[in-house]
Amino acid sequence: MKALFCLILLCSFFISSTGSSLFKPKPDQEVRRTIETLFKGMREGDSTLVRSVFDPSARLMTVIEQDGKTVPHHASIDDFIKAVGTPHEAIWDERIGKYDVLIDGPLATAWTPYTFYLGDQFSHCGVNAFQLYRHETGWKIIQITDTRRKEGC
Repeated sequence: MKALFCLILLCSFFISSTGSSLFKPKPDQEVRRTIETLFKGMREGDSTLVRSVFDPSARLMTVIEQDGKTVPHHASIDDFIKAVGTPHEAIWDERIGKYDVLIDGPLATAWTPYTFYLGDQFSHCGVNAFQLYRHETGWKIIQITDTRRKEGC
């Protein structure tokens, strides 16, 4: 009886000391959740949800082919958020293939191949390269650089 009591006490101690860490998300899962929140907001047309994942100084860049040259194109975060919240017929549905997340302390990078649909209609595909930092309220996006193409997806 005494051995059973000790075993129960030991198991209780083990569960209580490791229980909270068993359910705490890993940093890469937290980064992924931030990115998924962005895409959820885009699908729902929820500009408030989209804005919640960005640092106010965030930047959007697209690497494009223009006049036979590869050039970076800058887009405004505010314009993007406004466009998300402006009613549009088709759902903006960005589907992520996989997440490759690297973290060094407060800095994270996520590489995410994607396919973008307007409603059910294929629009384009490419890769997103996210830069995030750990803010006191969670991971915040400070930059997204993407590529876009219609073939080879």
